[in-house]
Amino acid sequence: MKQNKHWPILAAAAIAGLAVALAACTGPAPGAAQAGDTAAQQAAARNAVAWNAGERSVSPSGIDLAWIPAGTFTMGSPDDEIGRWPEEGPRRQVTISEGFWMSVHPVTQTQWQAVMGANPSWFSENPAAGETQERRPVEQVSWYDALVFANRLSILEGLTPVYSINGSTNPDDWGDTPNAQSSATWDAAQIVAGSTGWRLPTEAQWEHAARAGTTAAFSNGAGDWQNQAGIDSIGWFDFNAGGMTREAGIKQPNPWGLYDIHGNVMEWVWDWFAEYPSHAENDPTGASFGTYRSLRGGSWGISAWSARSASRDNAHPSLRSNTLGLRLVRP
Repeated sequence: MKQNKHWPILAAAAIAGLAVALAACTGPAPGAAQAGDTAAQQAAARNAVAWNAGERSVSPSGIDLAWIPAGTFTMGSPDDEIGRWPEEGPRRQVTISEGFWMSVHPVTQTQWQAVMGANPSWFSENPAAGETQERRPVEQVSWYDALVFANRLSILEGLTPVYSINGSTNPDDWGDTPNAQSSATWDAAQIVAGSTGWRLPTEAQWEHAARAGTTAAFSNGAGDWQNQAGIDSIGWFDFNAGGMTREAGIKQPNPWGLYDIHGNVMEWVWDWFAEYPSHAENDPTGASFGTYRSLRGGSWGISAWSARSASRDNAHPSLRSNTLGLRLVRP
């Protein structure tokens, strides 16, 4: 297991100001499950429309979404993939049994501040020339912070919150977010069955979405992370980001319409970091316990080998870094 091996970790900073409202409400995505629906009603709603892979919609608070279809894919990297690490195997067949909506880019500083009331990002000013500060991805957020944000966003949009801690889905009841230490209470967070709200993707959902039906190291077909010309157009890495985060959505998206799935900020996922099983799985959610949570996607401050679709990393769930952000999904 590799642990926190290559981030330029910077201390957390409290950033004031820069309050920007989310886009005006536009109503729920057609076919999306609604608060109060039974599990059967939710499934019927999702199946009522034959969504195409990558089809776009907008959440009630203005978050751009892409539809990620159900499907079976080979998770992990082949032994001969350039830059491969052992924890990317063994490869196995994974089935995602239901499609889901995924935000088309990482959560931005605008979106985070509108929900949480503050912007924790290290890169809170001085964007690259011609880029918009508020559209840079939020960073310096921990896995624990992500649970709070997801539930608050769900409540804001009238969805049923996903995460329950000590029997409550209201983050106001959870107490202070753990900082630089483990919390058995927070680590025992549960997913509420039948909930309709926002959540972190599982590691399998993330890789399924990132690959978008492709099998190469990168979703544009590139196979060698060292070939900068082959991947410059799809993401922000240490060789082209200029030592900072960049505005989300500028580079080319993957085949299902997801921007910055390779690079910019590394993204928290739900799973505890653990070795893969060798057998096929349906809708895996990872190990039942662990020490570190999984991360995907690479970042502006890391070599592009870590941004391959199969690349895995991990961090303590309390860690805040200027390379760590998030992207959410919902039914």
